[in-house]
Parts: sequence; structure tokens; C-alpha cells
Amino acid sequence: MVKPLDPHRLDIMAFARAAGALEGALPLAGLERLAESSQPAAEAPPVRWQARAELRTPAGGAAQPWLHLQAQAQVQLTCQRCVQAMPAALEVDRWFRFAPDEAAAAALDDEVEEDVLAVSRAFDLLALVEDELLMALPLVPRHDHCPVEVPLQATDPGFEAANAEQAHPFAALARLRLDADKP
Repeated sequence: MVKPLDPHRLDIMAFARAAGALEGALPLAGLERLAESSQPAAEAPPVRWQARAELRTPAGGAAQPWLHLQAQAQVQLTCQRCVQAMPAALEVDRWFRFAPDEAAAAALDDEVEEDVLAVSRAFDLLALVEDELLMALPLVPRHDHCPVEVPLQATDPGFEAANAEQAHPFAALARLRLDADKP
């Protein structure tokens, strides 16, 4: 009987030697940091991921493990323009090269374009999935077309109404000054 692979404790070298493949789906809440970065949704679709590994042997070199990671997630973010909820589809499709240790990974990372990680016998693949999805989040989430009208200038209709509710921090100070200037 073959022992199932644990994506939380994956032996990268053995996985690559076997040309292994893993896939799965987990609830958004299962990726705590990603769930904290999004608004709560009634029924968020599961986060789906796939990973496959292979050994590549460069000319005159030793075999190196490579990992191809794909992941998809749907999260709810807050539009920075209209401050309404907006769905965001996150997708990851990346290759990772593995080096024998952290020092070799750091040195190789400066020389090559692809991402380089250190080989591990207990690699947390799901942490990598979450890290990559977090990096796929938009820096400034915005709708292409906001579902509500957003006043952008003082001349736009509704600008004064939108800002009338905001307290002006120095209004009380101005009244005190006016009262002090009266004879």
C-alpha cells in the first residue's frame, strides 16, 4: 500500500524523482492569512491547487528538482474607490527551482530569473500556495466600473452631500477664534 503524500510535509527531492503530482481543494478559511485579507463571504468557492514536480539536469550539472504550481481562488475585497465589496479572481501559475540549501538558493536567486527555494524533506506546499495567492492580490483593489456613483471632485453632483457628514477637525477651533476676535 502506497502512503498518501502530505502537502504539509512534502519531501521535494523524492516528489521530483517520482515525477509526482498533487492537487486539491480546500475552503478559503483553511488558508488563514488569505481569509483575513478578504471580506467574509457567505459561500466562497474552494481554493483549488495543483502541483507537479520533475527533475531537470542542466548540461554538466546535477539533477535539480523543479515544481510547477497552479492555484485559483475567489476572494471578496473592498474597492478602494467606492468602498463596496468586489469579487477578485486570483490565479497563480509559476515554476520553482530548488537548490540544495538556503545559501545555495540565495546565491542562485541572484543569478537566475525563476524563483529559487531550498530543498526540504518537510516542505509545506500549502504554505507556498497561500504565499503565492497573497502575492497575487491586487495592490489597490478597484472595480473597473463601480456599482455606485463615486463623486470625485468638488464640482461633481453629490460631492457636498457625501462630505457634509464628515466632521471638519478644525471647525471648532475656527469658531473659538471667531469668538475671541469679537469685541
